[in-house]
Amino acid sequence: MPEKITFALYFGNRGFFPGELIADARRELVEAVKKAGYGYIIMDESLTRYGAVETREEGRKYAAFLEAYRGQFQGLILSMPNFSDENGAQAALSEAGVPILVQAYRDMPGKMDFAHRRDSMCGKFAMCNVLRQCGIKYTIMEPFTVDPGEAKFQEHLEAFAGICRIVTGMKRLNLGAIGARTTAFKTVRVDEIGLQRHGVNVETFDLSEVFRLMKEVKPDRIAAKKNRILETTAFNYEDAKLETIARLASVVDDYIEEYDLGAVAIRCWNELEMTYGIAPCLILGELNDRGIAAGCEVDVPNAVIMKALSLAGNSAPMLLDINNNYGMEDDKSILFHCGPVPLSLMEGKGVTEEHLMFRKSFGAGSGVGINHGQIKRNIEVTFASAKTENGKIWSFLGEGRLTGEKMEEGFFGCGVVMQHPRMQEIVTYVGREGYRHHLSLTAGSNAWAVREALTNYLGYEIHSFF
Repeated sequence: MPEKITFALYFGNRGFFPGELIADARRELVEAVKKAGYGYIIMDESLTRYGAVETREEGRKYAAFLEAYRGQFQGLILSMPNFSDENGAQAALSEAGVPILVQAYRDMPGKMDFAHRRDSMCGKFAMCNVLRQCGIKYTIMEPFTVDPGEAKFQEHLEAFAGICRIVTGMKRLNLGAIGARTTAFKTVRVDEIGLQRHGVNVETFDLSEVFRLMKEVKPDRIAAKKNRILETTAFNYEDAKLETIARLASVVDDYIEEYDLGAVAIRCWNELEMTYGIAPCLILGELNDRGIAAGCEVDVPNAVIMKALSLAGNSAPMLLDINNNYGMEDDKSILFHCGPVPLSLMEGKGVTEEHLMFRKSFGAGSGVGINHGQIKRNIEVTFASAKTENGKIWSFLGEGRLTGEKMEEGFFGCGVVMQHPRMQEIVTYVGREGYRHHLSLTAGSNAWAVREALTNYLGYEIHSFF
């Protein structure tokens, strides 16, 4: 992903409307985009009448402008200062290849005479109709008409930037599945061909190869990785355990670089525990903070949806179990996992512990590497889970709140209580529709942008709880 989202700016026109409307729109839209912190490209106004598009010939000029900047913009804003010509837009945008936000100016009382009226609302209906006829994907937001100078339009830009990050980052996503699906976990079966048809390419890596490569990691890389891990946790076990975790982390980094991976899903037990006495939770948390969506238990579909959530809000994701009901409070559930939570979503550094279930099964010291700590509370989150079925990617999506309740002492790893007024509907849906017990989350309220990007532009099937 580029460091900064850049929008191509397009202005429509109809010749009998006053030309100053276009001049104002060019200035106002540039100011709005710059205020929001995004980049822009804009065609020289001398190339067409008023610097807008109102004919097929002008549309072809704009198409050539886009082609010249191919790869340098991630979204396009189609601004309609007035009714605007659809034929020019068709010629201009048929090969745009990026999400398109259709923005139309408001008409205002006192300016409804022929000299001042814009008719942009009516024109937006016509524009969307023709774009749809031509198979050109586009986005519209509420309110249907909004001026670039409004605070509401700043919200539109933020959401649209999230859409653009998702589409850019996921229409060609490489995902690494490190280790085979754990035999007992049929819940994380996945259709790789169905993923590929949605732009997600899965690369698989055998643990035997991982173990061989761990022996070859150079001392300087081990030292650097150990220091990075210690930034996220208090590590109170023997240095040999930390070195082994650092070796594994270095091998994963090598796979990410060599295969250009944007997400990974790792087989987290029981070979790592029985062979090396470690768990990879610390590694996953660190990866998530770096923007590499990292899921455990080889949950490939949730690594995919974690990536979408992360791109939408430009923030770190985490993968938790929908683990427990919360007493008699049916609008709440306890979310928990062993410790793969990014530091940015925790209330401070964690403490490295060993996995209690592995200790019970395999003996003391067999699962060192979980990060025990408190997930941030009293924050809004976007959540989702995903599966593959019948050649499609399916997901449910919503927004909830992580509450202030303190976890009981008996919990190890990381846990938190999530509240949602439709919690019972959500968990019933998970059971009825055959989703796994995992839930992907990130901070912020970005569900609308995630749904728009995944359904409108990437062809996912989404069920909404917002």
